[in-house]
Amino acid sequence: MPLSVQKLVGRLTFRQLQVFLSVYQEKSYSKAGDVLGLTQPAVSSQIRQLEAALGVPLVEYVGRKLFYTAAGEKLAASIQVIFEELRFLQTDLAALEGQVAGELKLVAVNTAQYVVPYLLNGFLQQHPDINVTISVVNRAEALERLSDNQDHLVIMGIVPDEKPLASLPFLDNELVAVAKADHPIHLLSAPTMEDFFEAGLLSRESGSGTRLALELFCQQQGVSLDLKMEMGSNDAVKHGVLAGLGVAVLPRLGILPELTLGQLKVIALPHFPLRRSWCAVYPKAKHPTPSMRAFLQYLQENLEHLDKLFE
Repeated sequence: MPLSVQKLVGRLTFRQLQVFLSVYQEKSYSKAGDVLGLTQPAVSSQIRQLEAALGVPLVEYVGRKLFYTAAGEKLAASIQVIFEELRFLQTDLAALEGQVAGELKLVAVNTAQYVVPYLLNGFLQQHPDINVTISVVNRAEALERLSDNQDHLVIMGIVPDEKPLASLPFLDNELVAVAKADHPIHLLSAPTMEDFFEAGLLSRESGSGTRLALELFCQQQGVSLDLKMEMGSNDAVKHGVLAGLGVAVLPRLGILPELTLGQLKVIALPHFPLRRSWCAVYPKAKHPTPSMRAFLQYLQENLEHLDKLFE
């Protein structure tokens, strides 16, 4: 290393970097102190020592408002990279010891939120040191997050062919046509798609996975999709059906309690149920972390077990 870098390393501490990053994120000395368990004078002292070591000002006040200099902005970005590399090192060292640790960031589309908790139970029993976070979003946001490489894995149904994505199908996603138990459509011996649409179709918004599957089905069958009402979530659609507003196509996994209790009944439409697969999806160019590899391996090794969970 150049001598100047050696001197710099000798004068910097990780504690100083941690304090500065906390000040940067909290935009306040006092709030950073609360997070780190330090007094405000102690935070100020750490920042002054860091500025002296670097030889540049990192923060400045205009009136009573805290701002960051160009050097401060650059330092904050560098610290985040350093700390991220340390997290990678921690997980890699644990993997060398046969233990998988670290973060696993999962994103589930709305309809997959019923599935993910059942995936995690057995997985976390095998890998208790992995810290899992789950975000539930709509399909459009899930695709955006995939494009931005924000997460480790996205759990979704229909995977776009036009994007450079890798996917692991792991569970059957059965979409069933349903109506309230006392709906007149159940009295028909052989209901048709026309009968179904006439009963008033409630559906998710355009772009959702369930809606897309139904649109593809109608296109293949040469029938026009006839909607009565759009709703913003599968729960809203389900409750609309329970309230007697109409009929719907919903994932069986999302309505198991209502089917078991007899509140909803499946309509025996031709070519139904529609069958898709839940998939774990990630960009092909992504370098899998140890926790991500462990989760994909768990799914691969437990395909039969996962199917039985939802029988």
